[in-house]
Formats: sequence, C-alpha cells, structure tokens
Amino acid sequence: MYSFEGNFRQAPVQSLRGASKKEEKDLLIKRAQTERQKREDQRRRADSTVCIQSYYRGYSVRKKCAERLRIEFDKESSLKKNTTDANFLLKLTGKLGYFCDVKKDGQRLIWLCQNIIKSKENIIAVLYSQKPQRSFLINRLLILCLRYLVSIADTSQPIAVPMRMLETFTSQTLYKNHSHLSVIWSHLIEKGYFEYMRTIFEAKVPSNLEKSTVPPTPQAGSIFSLIMSPIVYATEVKNKVFSQFILKSLCRSFFCPAFSEQIEQFLLPAMAYNKFPFPLVELIQALLQQTSDTSEVKSQRYDDITDIPKTQWLLTAVVTFAERYLDSMSTPDVLNLLLVLKQLLPCVAVHSKFGSNEDSDSEEEEMETDSNINFKSQHEDIVAFLNSQKFVHAVVRCLSQNRKLDDQDVSCVCVICYSLMSQFNLSIHKQRLLYSLAFNRKFMVKLWYTCVSMSNVSVTRYELKRTLLQTLSRGLQMSEEDINRIVPMLSVFCAMFSHSLYTLHDADFYGETFNEKNNSMPFSLDELVPMILMLRDSCLGIIELAHPDAKPMITDDYKEALRITGVRDVTKQSRDEETRRWAYLFKVIATLVRQIYIRDARRSFCPRHMWLSDRVHIQADKPSQIYRAQGSVFTRRPFGTMRSLTKVKIDDDGPPLSNTDVKNLVILTELPFVVSFAERVKILQKLIQNDREENQGDTHHFLSGPAISVMIRRNYIYEDAFDKLSPENEPNLKLKMRVQLVNAAGLDEAGIDGGGIFREFLSELLKTGFDPNRGLFLSTTDRLLYPNPQAALLMDNFTQHYFFLGRMLGKAIYENMLVEIPFASFFLSKILSRHGGDLDIHHLASLDPEMYKNLLSLKTYDGDVSDLGLDFSVVNNDFGQTKIEELKSGGRDIAVTNSNKIEYIHLMADYKINKQIRQHCMAFRQGMADLINLEWLRMFDHQELQVLISGALVPVDIEDLKHHTNYSGGYTSDHRIILWFWQAVESFTDHQKRQLLKFVTSCSRPPLLGFKDLYPAFCVHHGGSEERLPTASTCMNLLKLPEFGNEETLRNKLLYAIESGAGFELS
Repeated sequence: MYSFEGNFRQAPVQSLRGASKKEEKDLLIKRAQTERQKREDQRRRADSTVCIQSYYRGYSVRKKCAERLRIEFDKESSLKKNTTDANFLLKLTGKLGYFCDVKKDGQRLIWLCQNIIKSKENIIAVLYSQKPQRSFLINRLLILCLRYLVSIADTSQPIAVPMRMLETFTSQTLYKNHSHLSVIWSHLIEKGYFEYMRTIFEAKVPSNLEKSTVPPTPQAGSIFSLIMSPIVYATEVKNKVFSQFILKSLCRSFFCPAFSEQIEQFLLPAMAYNKFPFPLVELIQALLQQTSDTSEVKSQRYDDITDIPKTQWLLTAVVTFAERYLDSMSTPDVLNLLLVLKQLLPCVAVHSKFGSNEDSDSEEEEMETDSNINFKSQHEDIVAFLNSQKFVHAVVRCLSQNRKLDDQDVSCVCVICYSLMSQFNLSIHKQRLLYSLAFNRKFMVKLWYTCVSMSNVSVTRYELKRTLLQTLSRGLQMSEEDINRIVPMLSVFCAMFSHSLYTLHDADFYGETFNEKNNSMPFSLDELVPMILMLRDSCLGIIELAHPDAKPMITDDYKEALRITGVRDVTKQSRDEETRRWAYLFKVIATLVRQIYIRDARRSFCPRHMWLSDRVHIQADKPSQIYRAQGSVFTRRPFGTMRSLTKVKIDDDGPPLSNTDVKNLVILTELPFVVSFAERVKILQKLIQNDREENQGDTHHFLSGPAISVMIRRNYIYEDAFDKLSPENEPNLKLKMRVQLVNAAGLDEAGIDGGGIFREFLSELLKTGFDPNRGLFLSTTDRLLYPNPQAALLMDNFTQHYFFLGRMLGKAIYENMLVEIPFASFFLSKILSRHGGDLDIHHLASLDPEMYKNLLSLKTYDGDVSDLGLDFSVVNNDFGQTKIEELKSGGRDIAVTNSNKIEYIHLMADYKINKQIRQHCMAFRQGMADLINLEWLRMFDHQELQVLISGALVPVDIEDLKHHTNYSGGYTSDHRIILWFWQAVESFTDHQKRQLLKFVTSCSRPPLLGFKDLYPAFCVHHGGSEERLPTASTCMNLLKLPEFGNEETLRNKLLYAIESGAGFELS
C-alpha cells in the first residue's frame, strides 16, 4: 500500500516486550476492574479500622472521665449536703451534665435539683450577671430532667422534683429579662421538649376518659401546664418568628401524629377551652407560612402549608380550636382558616364506595373498613364542624361582603365542599354548608367564571392562552397542579347547580318571575347555552382522557423528565385515584347536562341541533360488540369501571370490547342526545334485531321456528289476550306470535297470519287496553293518557293489568310496530327514569296544569298563607266516598304557613305525580322491561319515546313511498294503472293518505326512517278485474289493485276500500 511519504510499505514494528499473551479486551478490562476493586476494599478496611479504633479510644476515655467525675461529684456533694452556694451548685451541674446517665444517676439529679430550687434566685443572679457564659448549664439540667421523667414515666417513682424544676426555671416571674427565657425555651424546643412531654403526658394521664377540659388528676394538671407554658409565653412576647417556631413544634409532636386517647379526650378540649386562649390565628399563620420575619400583618394571605406533615389528626386539632374561636375571628383570619382546611381535608383517609373496584376481595374490604373505624369519631367531628351553623355563617359572611371575591377564596371553599361530597360521600341536601352555597347566586356565578377563566400553567410557569376547560374539552393531558385546580371547582359547581335546579321552578328557570330578588336562578338563558356546550364537550373530553385511542410507551428517562416538570408519574395507586376523581367529575357533569337537556326537551330554549356534537361519530352500520344479543353489553355502568371492559369478556358472551366500543357505550348510556335521533333509532333497531334473531331464529321465513299461537275473539280481544298471554301461560313473548281471529259469529276470519293479522291484533288490543272507558287509564286536559289512580278500586289485580299492557307495548316496540297511542309526557318520563320512576314538581304541569299553576302562585303568595286554611292533607273522592290522605305523618293537624309552604308544595306535587300511581307505573315498567331493555329506551327522551311508539306526526312523503314501492302481477312503474294510482294518491288529503297506509301496512304513520325501512317493501299487485274492490295483505304490505277502466273509478273504489274499516274480511 502506498503512503503519502513516498514509502512503498511501512517498516515492521519490533516489539521488545517478549511473547504476547493475546489476552482479549473484555477479559483485560474485567481483570483491571477486579484489581482496582480489591485495592479500594483494602483501603476502606484500613480506614474503617482507624475509625473504629478512634471511636473506641474516645469512648473508653469518656467513660473513665465520667466515672472520675461521678466520684468527685459524690465526694463534693457529701461534704455539702444542704448547700445554697450558687457557684458550688453550678460547678456540680457542669460535672453532672457531663457524666449523667438518667438510669444510673437519677438520685444525684434529684438531689441537685432540690438544692438548685432552694436557691433559684441566687442561681439566676450568678448565671445572668456574674457568669453569663455559663447560662447553658441550666438548659442542660432541664433537658436532663426531661430525660429522667421519660425514663421513669412507666414506673411509680415520684416525679415531683424534676417537674418542679421545669416549672420553676420556665416561669416568667423568675426572669427580669424575657430574652433569657426565650433562649431557654428555644433550646428546650430544639432538643425535643414537646416529644418528651407527649411521652410523659400519655404515660401519667389515665386513659379511658370521657371528653373533658378538667384534669383527671392533679398530676395531669401539672403536666398540662408544662405543655401550655411555652405556648402562653409565645403569645405574650409578641415575637412572630418565635411564636411560629413554638407552634410548629407543637404540631409536629402533638397534632400531626395519631392521637392517643388522652390527647383526644383531654388535651385538645383543655387547650381549646383553657383559661388562657389558644393562639389559633397564630397557629394558622404558622401552618401557612415558613418561619420568616417578613411581615407582622395579621391579614396576610399565604399559599400552602409548609414543612408540617399534613394529616387528618392535625385537621382534627384545627377544627377543635376553630369551633371554639370562630366567632371572634376576622374575615381575613377566616379566609386563612379556609386555606388551611383546603390543604388538610384531602389528606383525610375516608373509605369511599364510589369508584371502588367491584371485583376486590371482600376480606380486604372488611379490613379496610375496620381500620377506618378508628377514625370515625374524628370524621364525625370534622363533618359536624363544617356543617355547623357558625362555620356556614362565617363562610357566607366572607363570600357576601361588599368586596370582589378572590379566586383563592373560591378555590378554598370549593375544595372543602369537594372533600365533603367526594371523600365523605355526603349529599348536598343534608349538609348546611353545601345547600347554603348552592343557593348563593353570587358564589355560583363567581365559581363558574373562575372555572372558565383558569388557564394552563406551562413548564416555565407562564399561563397559556388556552383555558383548562378548553384543555379538558379536547381530552388533552394536564399536569397534577392543573387537575387539582379544575377538578374540585368544576365538580362543586356542577353538583351544586344540579341540586339548585331540582327545586327551581320553570318560571324562575326561564326568567318569567318579576321578583328578581327571590329568583334563585344565577344565570340567564343566554348564559346557559354556551355553558351547556362547554360542559357537554368537557364530558366528551373526560371520556377521551379515560379511554385514549393510543397509549404511548414512555421510557424511565422521559418519566423522570416529566416528573421534574410537574407531570404525574402514573403508578397504580395514582391511576386509581385519578380514575376516582375523573369518574366523580364525569358523574356530576353528565348529571347536570342531562338535567338541563330534560328541561330543554320539555320546554325548548336551546337552538335546534345544539345538543349534537360533531366530535361524536357513532354509526349503527359499523360492526360493534355493543350490539351483542341479550343486552349484556349495552348496560349503564359506573364510569370508573368502564376501562375493565377492554380487558375482560362480558358474561362469557364474546371477546372484550374495543376502546372505541367502550367510548361509544359511555356516550350512548350517559349522553345519548349528542348522537342524532335517526342514528339512535338505527342503533335501537339493530339491538332489537339481534335480540329477535336470538329468540325467533330466521325472521325471513315467518312459518319456521318456535312461535306462540293464540286464538282471539275479536269482540273480546282484551279479555282473551290478557288470559292467554299472561306470564304464566306465555313466559317468553319475544317469540313469534301467530294469531287467529274469530269474528262475532264465532267463525275464524280468513287469512293465514304471516305477521299482518298479528299487527292488527296488537294494534286493536293496545287501543282497547288504553281506552279510558276501560278504566285503567285517564286522559289529561290535552287528551293524553296516564294511569288511573283509582284503578285499584275497579279491580283487585290491577297491577297485573298494567304489567300486561306494559308487555304488549314493549312487544309493539320489539316488533318495530307503530301504535297511535298518545301518552302524557310525565308518564313517559317515569318509564325512562332511573330513580324508581319518581319525578319532580316540574312534570306536574303535564298532569294537572291548573294545580301546577296554583302551587306556583302559593309559592309567591305575599299574604299570610295560614289564612287560606290549608293543611298537609289531600281529599280524594273515590266513587262518592270522601277519603283524606295525609301528605306526611299527622298532616291533617299541621297547618300550611309561610315557613312550611315550600314543603307543602313539593309534598303535594309528589303525591299527585308519584305516590298515587307508583304501583301502576312500576308494574307497567316491569312489563315493558320483560320485552325490551329499558336501558335501550333511555337513549331517548320522553318526546322521542312517543315518536318510537306512535311514529312522527309528519305528512306522508308520497315521493319517498313511490321510490321504495315494488310492483308485481304484470304491473310496472310506467303501467297505465300505476300512473293513475299515484295521481289518485297525490290528490288525497293527508288523512286519506294515512288511511291508505293503515289499509296496506296496518299502521297509519310512515316508518321513522322513511319507507326504505318498511319490511316487506310496499308492493302493488295486479288484483284482477275491475269488478273487485282493492284489497290488501298487511302481512306482506301488499296492495291488490284491480285493473280499472279509468282513473275516476280507481280513485273512488280505492277510497271506499280504505275507508270501510272492514279488516281482513274485505279480501
């Protein structure tokens, strides 16, 4: 090989090291590392040997020196047993402080303390005037007394002398200069004064106490005084830094660890109600601020509890003191108290059933419950304080003053309320704080606009333009800090606003009241519309967060980087906690959105199609596991458990759901109205179709498969059907049904039931059963049907009749059959209700508008309601017999007054709309549920359910019918008779067009999704010569049209046929 230097080849390199060992590189490196490690171990062993020898020599020398000093101490003390020489006593104190072992030298310590106490003034004079450099000796002696007390705490040895020593030399009366006592207390606190005192307190104060502020023994009173001494002194010296130091140490030793019985039953009450007021305000400031002499302003606001463990025991202590001193606290101090409660409440360990794992082992659950029993009393005390009248008044006072509400104030109140609702599982209507704030308009408005205005905080701590609600709506990940900011506030707002809407009448909701002062609706309808959109999108965003389409793989280095920047490291525990928080937030938002949607469905105030979301793309035509048979999948489940559906089989009926299926399932069961009505109808039909295939087999061959065959007399259609189709005779009505009708003459009507006779039978049966003349149903003023409250007086087994009619109506929906029966909206709402069918007062307007109007006028009545002579009872007229029903126990003797009129209004509405017909509606719902899963129907509101039952009140679209019509028997679309036929139909009135549909298909209303879904398709067949009348086979949706000579004859005979109403006898 040539080189640039002109040499043809390089000269060989001569090695003078001898033969090469040819050692591999890895082995060489490993051998070098091993040798290096050996040298390092040898060096460490040598250093350790020197260290051990040095330590032992020091220990040996100190032990010998201590023994020498002990001998000198004994010799000198024996010479002067009762001395008051201060210098001599201080000299012995120095020696004792060097060698003292409290277990060995306890008597020496007691002798010295006795003599020092006798000459305490001389000792103080010598220490702080003649020899101030030796003032540390008294500190050391006091520490020795504390150690000695701890060493004999569990024994019966006397403690009077060391206790007296501590009391004497920590008394303010002994020192002329308070700075000397401050130094002593600082030294004692630094060396663990409160830890020592807790050990002594728990050992010497008897347990099994009742809660009391009186010391159970004189000894307990002395120990309590020693505990309170530094606290009282810190309060008097007015040194904020020193005071915070004392109070923080007190918290770490007494309040943060778990309470003993002595602390809970005696110490805390005694501190709170002691003759010396406990410095609660200073304690709050100490908790919120680091020890620094930055400001002496009491009203200063802080951010967080610092360098103090946040425990529920500390919260219990703060609550105990606050209960005593809350009335005397200023508004800034109350706000600081709220900030402390905000920081401490989330740390309370409360067993929450919400979002718990349903598959967890029962024994583990019991163990967890048993551990929570120890905290039960603390939890009850905390909740009782937060629900107390004085605390609620203090919070409302802070929020209602004529000043601008701070976001921090709102956040504090929200976290407190959020803890009560999510951690303690408390209902709003049972907690004074919660329902008081729910009806506070100023607070609710401020809370919402605070939620809307909160922005993201970036890694660089700058706020971004995107708000947290926008981030949530898009399903984007948020930092732990952002989650802690938005989740409590949004949860509290939705829960409280939802609660207020339950009691808000339509006049207030729609802004029709003239008295603005009494209107508790915090928002106008114009403000409500964008709020709804935001909340709706937030629900969809939470679904995206809970069920992301892709789960990125994150390395450990990336996790560490995210942790530094504030993003959470997802562990199992944090994931479970996050699931619980998101599940609760989703629950309250979805509840509020559904509640407003129901209002809008009952009385529209939102723009049309506003509820639909362009982010949701659910199509019934796409394959999905949620349409599985038997409805085992399509069931509403707690949001926190939905993730498991992607990991396990559902009732062993198929593979796990895909992530998309789970999201679609959540939307269809929680927020179905974001999907178009037409798409939901398709989903319902697909669910029913799959279920029908499971029960009926091949639906295309109507004479095959299992079926129910019944013979029904046309004149006794209801009685025969009620008997032969009862659950005892036909337990499964999902099977095909073939009906043979018998006319009034007792003869079988012509025709083989291929579905048409059954549809006519079912239509006539339902019309007969729901006929008000039968007595099971009544009509409202709008001629809408609802159960008759007096049905029980007409028949003993009235619930069986309602169960039967519910089954029959469910069968109609199950067979995709429309029946023209108008139901009252409140009755349909009861069918769809998830709460046992009970409704609120707002639905009373559809039952009895006059009573609803009167009850609302009673609410706004300006005079004395007692003058109206009302009581808590209602008078019913049961077929001439007057019967008085009490709205509550003893109601006939309770007069309605201005103070209880709201209760009367709601009890009266509940009686009329719920109590009177509860059994009727429950039986009807059970009957429907026997045929069709009510969860499927809950995809629709009450108006949409009426459309499912009866079809839409829309004109018959002849062009759509013409486009989906088949022809047979020689007819074609351009045949002369067919052209005449369509010209005649187009000239019909809308009523006549409906009669034509009824004649051919047995239903006068067009299919919900158009004639393309009519099965079998509408067909016109050659019906023979013109001497015959047009006839129909409704089982095949077949019109048999004769070949008439002219258009006029065709039109007249067609009208005669469809208006005759002769049933199947005509053909």
